[in-house]
Amino acid sequence: MSGFPEPTRKDHQQFCLNEGWTQVRNAVGKAGHHVTFELTLVDGQILRTRISHPPNRQSYGPSIWAHILREQLRVSEDEFWTCVREKKVPQRGRGEPTMPSIPAGVVAQLLSHGVEESEVRLMSRAEAIERLNLIWSEEA
Repeated sequence: MSGFPEPTRKDHQQFCLNEGWTQVRNAVGKAGHHVTFELTLVDGQILRTRISHPPNRQSYGPSIWAHILREQLRVSEDEFWTCVREKKVPQRGRGEPTMPSIPAGVVAQLLSHGVEESEVRLMSRAEAIERLNLIWSEEA
């Protein structure tokens, strides 16, 4: 036993809403009884999940739930319940924003003008460009 409650359609929908999935289809009637959500990941992949109508408190069986977590939502059960209960979304590679990198040409020019590699590694993009401009202005 996992220690988590039986997941319901309503929990599934709440997860999608909390993480910011986009509802792309809401089929009613005999043709399709699903609400479809999509989430575009940082790497461009698009995840898609369907929730049977109505998104109520009807629970999923263990095998279908394992499939939904693994193949559609791509999260662990712990990440799922943390998102549903605490609205803490899975990281999915979002992480901290990275600093803009120094263009390779700027790095090459700094190194060719005698700036130590260890010093360049500590510079921000703006600092590296500023330093190169300073070097070029002193040469003129």
